[in-house]
Amino acid sequence: MKKALLVMDMQLSILSMASESPEFINHVAKAIQSACEKQIPVIFVVLGFRNGLPEISENNQIFHAFKKHLENVDMSNWSAIHPDLSPEKNDIIITKRRISAFSGSDLEVVLRSQNIQHLILTGVATSGIVLSTLREAADKDFKLSVISDGCLDSDQEVHEVLMRKVFPKQAEVISLEDWIM
Repeated sequence: MKKALLVMDMQLSILSMASESPEFINHVAKAIQSACEKQIPVIFVVLGFRNGLPEISENNQIFHAFKKHLENVDMSNWSAIHPDLSPEKNDIIITKRRISAFSGSDLEVVLRSQNIQHLILTGVATSGIVLSTLREAADKDFKLSVISDGCLDSDQEVHEVLMRKVFPKQAEVISLEDWIM
């Protein structure tokens, strides 16, 4: 079964809001390195909008709340991936428009064209993109694994509940150490 590592929302603009830690970035970098050693494709997923954010409706409570702050921001800079996790030449970068990696993106087309059936998830936030992508991917019949210490949430208690009680119902939850082995 062909696998892919999804590295989700690891852009500087989002990490700066999530009180990122060097240890967390190091864990994700090790997961990427392990995927490359195993010849598993790495797919980066970033949140991005057109300049002026025409994709954001006033009905979307989460995104509309920060639309005014981003209206005059150069979105190509805003979507920049953390330099310690920079994609390699052949890595795929997917731009999504909502919380799930699938919403408003061509992720599913890329996965199907590459015959990828098993997704390994990393990302920030655990209660955001990781949860939303896991649920949607499960509904699309992908096999799923989540690297627990390759995910970060601003609320550690929520992170733990998701990893221990919610995610195991639809995915294998593994540590970085288990992934590397």
